[in-house]
Amino acid sequence: MDFDLSPELSDLQSTVRRLARDKVKPRAREIDRTGAYPTDIFEAFRDAGLLGLCIPEEYGGSGAGILGLTIAIEEVSKYSNTAALMLLLTRLPTGPVMIAGTEEQKHRYLPDIAGGSARAAFGLSEPQAGSDVMGMRTRATPDPESKDGWVLNGTKCWMSGVREADWYTVFAKTADPSSRAHDSVTAFIVERSWPGVDVGRTDHKMGVRGVDTGELLLTDVRVPSTNVIGEVGGFRLAMLGLNSMRPVVAARGIGLAEGALMYATEYVSQRAAFGKTIADFQGVQWEIAKCAVDLEAARLLTYRAAWLADQGKFTKEWVPYLSAAKYHATELAVRASGLAVQLLGAAGYMEDHPTEQWYRDAKQLTIVEGTSQVQLGLVAKGVLDHDLWWD
Repeated sequence: MDFDLSPELSDLQSTVRRLARDKVKPRAREIDRTGAYPTDIFEAFRDAGLLGLCIPEEYGGSGAGILGLTIAIEEVSKYSNTAALMLLLTRLPTGPVMIAGTEEQKHRYLPDIAGGSARAAFGLSEPQAGSDVMGMRTRATPDPESKDGWVLNGTKCWMSGVREADWYTVFAKTADPSSRAHDSVTAFIVERSWPGVDVGRTDHKMGVRGVDTGELLLTDVRVPSTNVIGEVGGFRLAMLGLNSMRPVVAARGIGLAEGALMYATEYVSQRAAFGKTIADFQGVQWEIAKCAVDLEAARLLTYRAAWLADQGKFTKEWVPYLSAAKYHATELAVRASGLAVQLLGAAGYMEDHPTEQWYRDAKQLTIVEGTSQVQLGLVAKGVLDHDLWWD
């Protein structure tokens, strides 16, 4: 068993670590304060070849896989979860295309993502269908003007990158809208420029500002059959796509936790109190140690999950391993950012320090792409079904 990164992944880690320190760290607070999309960071990622990490070489990417993207996101998340989200969006909407798309779809849509000339977003959630995905009401009906096309109507919400995207992976009911059968949902590639595709309201978020989150409005949008991803009635594709993303979201959690703990540790090592530094107190040391142990555990869970996903092991029997990583790492981000605020005391609550930003950003991670409660349910099901078992 080898726990060392390959030379290629080690070089990637070093490259992204330098880029994060040089480009992301100096901009992180301004991005959070203004909420403006950081085009300069996107261009830095593009110039460094980071937008195609998880995209195979034959489609214009570098083929570093989900593990490569996980490593990169961990480094960037130490300073900005907004910047990390920009990298995540190179995989979330493209995942279904890579898993089940046609060769024509892959050659048409993936190279522009890898090269930075196009961006994409993922449309699954709706106002009444968050964790309850099958409650979606967006409808796809046969196009009366085309023998095999579709017409989409509905509203998607909480879509990260909705305003910046050039195309969307959208899930819609292709059967009775009230149906809860998995074969009633289908995935489509919808282009931003098509008639009837509009961005609605954008959300005012507590954190992760700088990449817009909001609504996608679909009104009589005609989609050719060539833009159906996989089979009609392929809801399983949504779950496969999300399963394979668990380590990527987890990486945002461990990076944020690392950044917060490192910052707080440096602070308490220098802050004088009661004739010594805060770091000299055993109670403080124990809190730092417990967080560090949790971090190492989260990294092992996350890297293993990424390794599994790169082997295509994101079907049902592997779900508890993937969900465990997402659950542990994102909950750790909340605990670590809270500890950082506490260790800095009143200073940690002020905008003079980035601890309050980490604290706000962390909570999002326990909600997006499957809440912590959903992950616990999936892990529990894995144990009950003996997918996660110990004899």
